Amino acid sequence: MAGASPLETNGASVIAMWSAAHRYITALRNSVRARTSLSNALHSIGDYVAQPLAMLFAARFLLHRLGFSQYGLWMLAAAAISSASLVSTGFGDAALKYASMYRGPENRAKLEQILRVNLTINLVLSGMLAVLIWYGSPFATGSLFKIDASLKFAAVTAFRIGSAILVIRSVESVFIGALRAHERYGPSVQISVVSRVAIVASACMLVSRGQGIVAIMAATLALVTASAILQITAAWIVIGPISLVPALGREAFSEVFGFGCYSWLQAVAGCIFSQADRLLIGVLLGTSAVASYSVCMQAAQPIHGLIAAGLHFVFPHLSARLSTAQVTELRTVVRSIFWLNVGLAVVLCVPLVLFSELLLRLWIGAAFAQQSWLVLSVIAAGFGLLALNITGHYALLALGQVRLVSMLNLAGGSVMLVAMIVLAPRFGLVGVAVGRLLYAPVTLLMYWRLRGILAPGKQALVEVLPPFAMVGQERQ
Repeated sequence: MAGASPLETNGASVIAMWSAAHRYITALRNSVRARTSLSNALHSIGDYVAQPLAMLFAARFLLHRLGFSQYGLWMLAAAAISSASLVSTGFGDAALKYASMYRGPENRAKLEQILRVNLTINLVLSGMLAVLIWYGSPFATGSLFKIDASLKFAAVTAFRIGSAILVIRSVESVFIGALRAHERYGPSVQISVVSRVAIVASACMLVSRGQGIVAIMAATLALVTASAILQITAAWIVIGPISLVPALGREAFSEVFGFGCYSWLQAVAGCIFSQADRLLIGVLLGTSAVASYSVCMQAAQPIHGLIAAGLHFVFPHLSARLSTAQVTELRTVVRSIFWLNVGLAVVLCVPLVLFSELLLRLWIGAAFAQQSWLVLSVIAAGFGLLALNITGHYALLALGQVRLVSMLNLAGGSVMLVAMIVLAPRFGLVGVAVGRLLYAPVTLLMYWRLRGILAPGKQALVEVLPPFAMVGQERQ
């Protein structure tokens, strides 16, 4: 290219990039692996949208029948249990990574060790958190959260039922991860979708008969238990019997913990981003404010959640290919997925930001829309920005860069939480929404590292990846 103008050089680069992407997409069309990835992506999206869609349809009915205080209490209990679940299953990404590496008959014993270690860790963490919730619920509902006096007994009961739900979900997540490690999303998703829709349907049925939050939580516990049993059965059918006896094999624990301690920190950061805002609102503004905020969250979360669910296959897919794929091939895959990621984020975010008032007016009512449209617009913008990091997040996890991902998410979550604490007392829910908006820009710094790993000058991943990123690849 000696003597070529910058315009010609850039033009040639763009043509080469699109040519490589076109070759990759063409190969994907004829690839069994690609069809599997597409199926997994669609199943993952279905798994994500099931409950939000059910809640979108049921929210107006439940709000009117339960009232803002009791609906907000339900959302508060759900946020507390979801937060604890994220923390107790935070080693799941590590188990998924290594289970993806060790799948296959020749590594059957190693796979089972990884899953049993994951089960042990989940049970220990969820058990500790469940005890904390059980004994701490009287204080939380009596002094910490602003809950109507008439609902305090129901609140304690609901939180205690939630502690049992937490333990069951932590066990269930191990077997869901086992199926996903084998890139078999279908069975677990089908069970999960039925369970989640059934939870919302049972809530509507119970509320229509005059029941409240305690009955809803009891029905949820029964349905979650049934779902866990079915997930265990599905895992046994797909990959064979798996021991349910907890174990802590030294080698397996070392692998899971070496990666998982950072993925656990990432889960804590995810907890801060996805649930801590509602808990904070419950403390500062009360359960009625939690109800209003939760409705806006239900509308905006799919911006990030749909894309994250659809692209989740990237994590096990790249993890399983580290030993065989060249840097140039991985770079083409990541680049193609990134631009798809950007396009989806724009398509899902912009309409919600611009037409939030119209959506809320049609969905909940004019009075609610007038009070909450700005909150929804700001939250939607925050989720749109966060959605841009999905490709980098999954790619870096597969490439062993869990420490960086965790640190950036913790930093973003800390900035968000501090901003919420400062802004919420003065600006109410709008202040909370603005705090959420500050999370994403911090996490987008992960693309700087990803670009360095997949730079054109790199020929071998071993040059830049930590040792545990390649563990087990020689066994594939």
